[in-house]
Amino acid sequence: MKDTSPFILIVEDDPALSEALHGGLMEVGYGCRVAGSVKDAEEIIAVNLPGLILLDMGLPDGEGAELLDTIRKAAPALPVIITTARSELTDRLSGLERGADDYLVKPYAFEELLARIRIQLRHAQRTRLQQQVGDLHLDLPSRTATRGGRLLDLTPREFDLLVYLSTLQGDVATREMLQHEVWKVNSTMTSMDNVIDVHISRLRQKLDGEGQSSLLHTVRGVGFVLKEKP
Repeated sequence: MKDTSPFILIVEDDPALSEALHGGLMEVGYGCRVAGSVKDAEEIIAVNLPGLILLDMGLPDGEGAELLDTIRKAAPALPVIITTARSELTDRLSGLERGADDYLVKPYAFEELLARIRIQLRHAQRTRLQQQVGDLHLDLPSRTATRGGRLLDLTPREFDLLVYLSTLQGDVATREMLQHEVWKVNSTMTSMDNVIDVHISRLRQKLDGEGQSSLLHTVRGVGFVLKEKP
């Protein structure tokens, strides 16, 4: 039975290895694309976001770590498995701290890679279906949001905005990020600041019921964050 997950992007500059990975993953049912450089990977991601990325750290036109930073800004919840020959503890810790979900040192068994891919895709699937921030619960299939058991009356845009903020897991979203990811407006000539501010204000009013602490916070001069205050 073919896997129906979005394609896996293999970012690897070794042609023999990338060809072997591509063939092996396709054989077990995953759709795959290959990028041999940072530039190639960025071009693919800009057009069609993959379901998972296998990321080599040493690329001909830059470091995989820099690409990982770009990926995390564009898609905070996208699973990324680093596959590299760098086995030092400091390298592994650095990769994980920068946002990688897993770290696999070359050479590795293909069966182990498959197991780790399946784990990350299962986790990503659960994340896509359900989101939780404090007592706020988002059910993506039904597009419903409840807080403390209270059903929130949200517009489609407000729900999309809430989902995106929740995927950042406490990180700040700039207005530029919201314009690109929620409103899907990519032109730098178009400012959505006023529209975004109005939606944030309305969403905050709907989120904060009587006696409930605020979840949606403004970070002055930066953007907005959805999280519980300690």
